[in-house]
Amino acid sequence: MTGSGATHHVFITGGTGYIGSRLIPELLHRKHEVRALVRSGSVHKIPRDCKTIVGDALTCSTYVEAVRSSDTFIHLVGVAHPGPAKADQFRNVDLVAAREAINAATQMDIRHFIYLSVAQPAPVMKAYVQVRAECEKVVRASELNATILRPWYVLGPEHRWPYLLLPFYWACERIPATRDSARRLGLVSLKQMVCALVAAVENPIKGIKIVDVPGIRVASPS
Repeated sequence: MTGSGATHHVFITGGTGYIGSRLIPELLHRKHEVRALVRSGSVHKIPRDCKTIVGDALTCSTYVEAVRSSDTFIHLVGVAHPGPAKADQFRNVDLVAAREAINAATQMDIRHFIYLSVAQPAPVMKAYVQVRAECEKVVRASELNATILRPWYVLGPEHRWPYLLLPFYWACERIPATRDSARRLGLVSLKQMVCALVAAVENPIKGIKIVDVPGIRVASPS
C-alpha cells in the first residue's frame, strides 16, 4: 500500500487545528480513510466523512485501540500560537502528547508515523524548539518508520503578518553567510504544508526521513 493510487488508513491527532482542519478534507478528497482524535466538544469540527474518536491526546489509553486498523499515524497536536511565555505548556502538552502518540503507534505497530516538528536549530523560540527536538528523539528511539516535517512559520489565513519579512528573506538567501539559515527558517504557505503532509502519507518510507523548509516547499503527492 505505497505510492500513487494507494488508499491509506490514517489516524490523526490535532485534526481540528490550523493545519489539521485543512489536511483532513484533502486526505478525504484523495480517497484515504481518516480517523481523527477529538475532544467531546469538537466532534462537529470534523468533516462528516471522517470517523471521529473521542479521547484525550495526553492519555493514549483513551484512543489506542482505535489506532489498530490504521497504517499511518499523523501527529499534529501542539500548543496554539507558540510564544516564549508558553514554555511550561510545551512540556505539559506538546511533549506529553507526542510521547503518548508514539506509544500508541508503537503498540499498534503502525507502519508510518508522521510528526510535525519545527525547523532547528533556531535563534529564537528556544523552549519550543527544545521540546520538539526532544519529541524527535522519542520518535527515533521508538524505531518507527517516520517522516518528520520541520517548518518554521506557516503563512495563511490569520497568519499573514510575516509576509512583511519576505524581502528580508529574499536578501538573506542571496548572501552566503546567511543563506543556510534563511532557507532553514524560511516561510512556507499553508497549501505547501498540506501538500507536504499528503505527500508524506502517500510516500511512506523505511527508517527516518527529515523534510525541512526547502523540502516542504517542493513536496507534492504522487
